[in-house]
Amino acid sequence: MKKTLLLGAMAMLLFAQCTEEKDPFLIKTGELGHLTKKMHMKQVDSIFSTDSIVALSTIRNTLGTQGEVEVYEKGGKKLLLLSPDNETDPNSVITNIQVFDDRYKTEKGLHLNSTFADVKANYEVAGIQNAINSVVVFLKDSEIYLTIDKKELPSSLRYNNNIKVEVTQIPDAATFKYFMIGWDIEDEEPDEGADE
Repeated sequence: MKKTLLLGAMAMLLFAQCTEEKDPFLIKTGELGHLTKKMHMKQVDSIFSTDSIVALSTIRNTLGTQGEVEVYEKGGKKLLLLSPDNETDPNSVITNIQVFDDRYKTEKGLHLNSTFADVKANYEVAGIQNAINSVVVFLKDSEIYLTIDKKELPSSLRYNNNIKVEVTQIPDAATFKYFMIGWDIEDEEPDEGADE
């Protein structure tokens, strides 16, 4: 009898673990909540069925989620901007995501309202690109890249676009202007059932 109860309890525990709901705000390699890098733009409607989707395409007679779309919660809070590989093809996969909501977090806790100190504590910087009004920080072994406004940097770095910006020159308190995810689509096969 005790063995039966023990086996039953273990089976229930395993079942509970298998049916745990996926965190809709967790950012992992190739995933953002329920989105994966293999999904097509035309699948966005079903993934965000409880949210509002605003198509930004200026192409006439587009189909549903063809081209860039913004995703809003029903209450009106902007969550994401999704950009496809090909604006004119609803079968195109998502290649860029801009995150607007700080509930989206990596497994290491990095989110839109984190600081550069959080980056340094949890990630290795793969490179820094100096642009006109900002610097773009690329993280090693991550699809996340962060844009920091040059107003956050020392004045000696603000006006020279050719100067190489080092990790040590970015203040720990620097915040992110943009929190982005870039999915490389090369050699990717779309999810099965994507044409359904």
